[in-house]
Amino acid sequence: MENKEEFYEIIKEILEHEEFQKRKQFPHHGEETVYDHSMKVAYLSYKMAKKLKLDVKSATIGALLHDFYTTPWQTAPKVKRIRDMHGFMHPKIAYQNAKYYFPHLMNSKIEDIITKHMFPLTLKIPKYRESWIITTADKIASLSVFKKPKDLPKYIGIRGKKKVKK
Repeated sequence: MENKEEFYEIIKEILEHEEFQKRKQFPHHGEETVYDHSMKVAYLSYKMAKKLKLDVKSATIGALLHDFYTTPWQTAPKVKRIRDMHGFMHPKIAYQNAKYYFPHLMNSKIEDIITKHMFPLTLKIPKYRESWIITTADKIASLSVFKKPKDLPKYIGIRGKKKVKK
């Protein structure tokens, strides 16, 4: 049975952190912010991990921090190599930020969740069942704003960056 109080208790420290709050200003896909997207992925992952009797805490924390990158990807400078584009690079940056701001919350499962959530773009296969849950939940949450197949490259951060209002 799902329990929203338990969900919020797990992520309370992260939600209240000033650096995480900045994600309310980062556009993600469509009209959604990184904060909103991360909350969707975290809650969906929480419910799935709970139902499957997995490590709910690691799944929820990893899901919430999976897109904890430094700056909005739409305003990042253009890169020449495809492997340097946002869709391929942000999991590593998100984990570095998570480890910097929340080192006491990190474990090998959360590292795997964050660094491999973009599989198959990241090429490295997720190691834990919790990692697969977040990878799946992220795709499900992203599909809610994905309307046209031709926009897929833009939504995974490899083409057609949108101009961000300042």
